[in-house]
Amino acid sequence: MSKIFISGNHTFGEAAIRAGCKCYFGYPITPQNELGEYMAEHLPKAGGVFVQSESETAAINMVIGAASTGARAMTSSSGPGISLKQEGISFLAGFELPAVIINVMRGGPGLGNIAPSQGDYYQATRGGGHGDYRTPVLAPGSVQEVADLTYLSFDIADKYRNPVMILGDGMLGQMKEPVEFPEPKKKFPEKSYALKGRGNGPSRYLASLILDTMEMERHNWKLARKYQEIEENEVRYELDMIDDAEIVAIAYGTTARIAKGAIKRVRKDGIPAGLIRPITLWPFPRKIIQEVAYRVKDFIVFEMSTGQMVDDVLLALQGSARVHFHGRPGGVVPTPVEFARIIYRQYQLHRKGA
Repeated sequence: MSKIFISGNHTFGEAAIRAGCKCYFGYPITPQNELGEYMAEHLPKAGGVFVQSESETAAINMVIGAASTGARAMTSSSGPGISLKQEGISFLAGFELPAVIINVMRGGPGLGNIAPSQGDYYQATRGGGHGDYRTPVLAPGSVQEVADLTYLSFDIADKYRNPVMILGDGMLGQMKEPVEFPEPKKKFPEKSYALKGRGNGPSRYLASLILDTMEMERHNWKLARKYQEIEENEVRYELDMIDDAEIVAIAYGTTARIAKGAIKRVRKDGIPAGLIRPITLWPFPRKIIQEVAYRVKDFIVFEMSTGQMVDDVLLALQGSARVHFHGRPGGVVPTPVEFARIIYRQYQLHRKGA
């Protein structure tokens, strides 16, 4: 199949359609508006339904309705809009309904700005809504990976009957790259829970209101077992030049691309640096970080935030290695030269302490 030169936002839409998305509900917000525009034009041609809702809250509740009928459903937004969707995402988790939520991050907090940022990590990985629930979070690092992970996210959502979030940013959404799309999906799993209306079969209902406390506890433990299964089966990451590394960067998404450029620079000067790129932010790739830490004792976390992923790195390492951080919040995009300077400095300190 030939490659198409296409933007990240349009790729989200095309990949979703090929993955069998039949319902998209959204409300405009920069820097992801091109995604909604793409779905408005192309989803009806594929036999799907596009609705520009009156608000972000309405959009996520429309997703709940569509998902309850067994349809593959999706919504998208950026930080402030995702904040408004959090109650609905918690409801999806409580109902055990699959859906895909795309966040093309912008600067924050508040309305912030429309520049690329990674300040929504906590919101995504900790579950911004109420209750004991978790959401698988995928973080693409290229437009090709936008296509691959969007396609994958619908399968993960269906497999575990759970909402899945894809965490991009304004740079990834706006940039164009060559993309080879997966073949359109034609077969889908039977959904025994789907509400199909009155018929000859047994009646079905879905509920997340469980007033009996013991029954609510049983439901929570059931969900917890499912999340444990996700942690065991769905961890994804990329390793780059790790084998001989003495200092290792950890970064995701756009920041990981910048970090790769920095590592190539310092490698030319003989500094053995490597990269761990989490592709799933939850479940977080703790085990591989722990394995690398048997040999490497200095890690640098790069983020376009004040340091949210640092917490997960610290939890993974549990004091077995030193963790350094360099971040640029609020929509400032760092450069490979900037990251290279940080790696140079930390490596020099590492050598002095060795």
